[in-house]
Amino acid sequence: MERGANEAAGRTGKVRWAYPLALAAAIVFASSQSHVPGVGTPGSDKVIHFAAFGLLGTLTVRALPRPLAWLAVLAVSLFGATDEWHQSFIPGRQMDWADWVADTLGAAVAVWAYVRWSAYRRLLETRFGSLCRKARIEKPSSADSTAATP
Repeated sequence: MERGANEAAGRTGKVRWAYPLALAAAIVFASSQSHVPGVGTPGSDKVIHFAAFGLLGTLTVRALPRPLAWLAVLAVSLFGATDEWHQSFIPGRQMDWADWVADTLGAAVAVWAYVRWSAYRRLLETRFGSLCRKARIEKPSSADSTAATP
């Protein structure tokens, strides 16, 4: 019976890695494009870097055992550095150290929030369907509404 529990835990761990790997693949795809549309506001790309790599950090820390949270920040930071290096080979793109700093800060803040802020962690670990059920407002049935009408 213990073997079945370990196999189920292994599948769950593999599924948890699917999300950060999919996001990392999307980031590589986006950074492989010669032109990426932007907002046009100076510095807005840093906010996008911060948010995207913060999400990647959160997804990565969720896939790791809790004592290894620092490893999520390190892995995402290294991924950000290699992504910036990769962009230096793409026509029309360039490497930007400020982007890497935004990547690393985004990952560090998100991992810190996930590890230290229990309300944030609980929200992220709650299944979406159960949130919808809790938020649903009971509507009166049509029979109840017609009975109340004079």
